[in-house]
Parts: sequence; C-alpha cells; structure tokens
Amino acid sequence: MVHCSPMRPRLLVSAGRELFGSFFSSPQENQLDTLFEWERDGSRNVSAAFKRRLEHADALVTTWDSPHFTEDLPRIAPKLRMIAHCGGEVKSRFAAELFDALTITNAAEPMASATAELGAAFLLYCVRNVDRYREGIRKSNSIYSEVHASGTEEFIVGREVAMIGFGRVGRALVDLMRGFGLRWTVYDPFASRTFTKDYPVVFSALKPLLQKAEVLILTAALTDETRGMLNVKALELLPDGAVIINIARGGLVDLKALTAEVRRKRLRCALDVTDPAEPLPLKHPLRKMPGAMITPHIAGGGLHVRRQIAQTVIDDLENFFNGRTVQNRVKTEMLELMT
Repeated sequence: MVHCSPMRPRLLVSAGRELFGSFFSSPQENQLDTLFEWERDGSRNVSAAFKRRLEHADALVTTWDSPHFTEDLPRIAPKLRMIAHCGGEVKSRFAAELFDALTITNAAEPMASATAELGAAFLLYCVRNVDRYREGIRKSNSIYSEVHASGTEEFIVGREVAMIGFGRVGRALVDLMRGFGLRWTVYDPFASRTFTKDYPVVFSALKPLLQKAEVLILTAALTDETRGMLNVKALELLPDGAVIINIARGGLVDLKALTAEVRRKRLRCALDVTDPAEPLPLKHPLRKMPGAMITPHIAGGGLHVRRQIAQTVIDDLENFFNGRTVQNRVKTEMLELMT
C-alpha cells in the first residue's frame, strides 16, 4: 500500500493494518496523504522487504509491534532522519547510538492523563475497600449489621498517600485528585524539589516512606536502579493492611513476594502491569485471590488516547520537515531516567 504525493518526504509506518487503524483515524490518514509519500509495513522483524522500504525512507513511524532497531539502522536506511514512536517507551526499542544519529520522538503525554485516571480509579476503589463489601454482600446480609453497628474505617478525603515516582503520570494523578485534599509523600530522587510550590507533595527518603505507607502508588520508570525495588525486604516495611497500586511497570515489584503477602492477607494490591509474566498465567493466584485486583494493562491504551498519540506523531513529523521545533524529541541524556 503506497500513498503518493509529489515532492513530499517518504515515510514508512511500521504497523499492522488493525493496529494502524486503532491509532490513525481517517482524517489523520488524510493528513499523512497531504504531508508525505507514505507506505505501511506490518513486519515485526527487519525482513528483506522491510529493509527495502527503509532504504528509501526519510522518516519512520513505529508502534509497539515494530521491530527493535540496532545501531546499524543508518546503514540500512541511509536517508532516514527521524523516527516518531506511537507511545512512550523508546529506550528499549532503539540502540542508544541512534538518539544522537537521528531525531527520535515519543508521544508519552497523551498516555499520562489516561494512566493517571486508572490510578485514581484504583485509589478510590481500594481505599474505600469496595471489594470487601462486595464479597460480604455475596455471602450474607450480616455485612449490613456489621457496618450499621460499628461503622466503616475507610475514607479517602484528606488521606496521606505515598507515591514512588513523580514524572508525568504522578503529577497528572495529583492534579486529578486535588479535590480530595490528599497529602502526598513522594520518593523520587530525580524530581525537582520546586514541584512542592505547585503540588501538595513532600519528598521523602524511601525507607521512611514505606514504613508509613498505608496506600502506595507506583508511577516510576523502570530502570536498572528501580527494577525490583519493592522486594521482600521493602514489602516487609509496609504497615499491615497497606495497599500497593501499580500503574507503572511490573518490574518494579517482586511479584512472588507480593503474592505471598497478599495470600497471607497482610497486604492488598491493584495491578495494571505484572512482571515477569504479562499476561499472568491463567492459574496464577492473584487472578482470583481476595485482596488483589488485576487489569490487563489498560491504563494508557484507550482508543481516544491512541488518536491523541497519532496526532502528536503527525505534529512532530510536520514540524521536523518544515524546520520547526520538534516538541517531543528524546535525547541521549534523557535515557537514564526512562523506562
């Protein structure tokens, strides 16, 4: 499939038909027609046919089904000047050398607000312990007598909430929850302390944060330093009854250790991401265990989000080829702090 417009840059879109359609609406496809001579290739590896297309491309659009590219990409694609990725994660997709050799952009911003939205849903659901009451109603009417006699302890307004990571998603979540008067304690050694002027947060070292964290939300990037940071010892620091909400990366948490804590009913969890297995095996206990809520990595994958991602990609491509500033370029020095 080739869409030709004379004297336009040549663009290769690396996506299968269905995935491409989920990102690019018909009007956005018309934008591509206007701006580029473009074609689409759904290969998931750098096949001979894919190489032939790359050889003539001035720009490349990638998705999460695209091949991973090594440092020899400029040899394969000598005319290539820009790569625009439909998504946020680029560090593991492109060799580090390529970020200096080419202009590489991502589209993380549209995903941040959607991911924060799921975090807000998890936060409300878990803090109010909705699952406990749903389970009680399934069993008998005694739950009515229990709450009538003794009241409930769960509340959200004015709570103290702990967070690890204060990037785009963390800040978007704090913004979403402003009306609840939450007090946020944050661990992020790389975040600017000036954020305390605009956000109701205080920064903390990790150990004291964990020791007080009745509610802990993970929004951090997965790096060599953060991988497995919530291991057995870290989980043991959390108070009894604490809930862990992970809307970031599964690799931040020792899943086996967390499963053991949930099994013994000391901790609860809400996970949109898991590691090392995603999806979780059908027989994994967290799929059905009381105190655990698992969703299938839905935070940033909505159709409306994909349309916004596609528009971000188109805008960056248009700016680049018209000599204007590219808003979402990822530079080599940024990689250390990225997933």
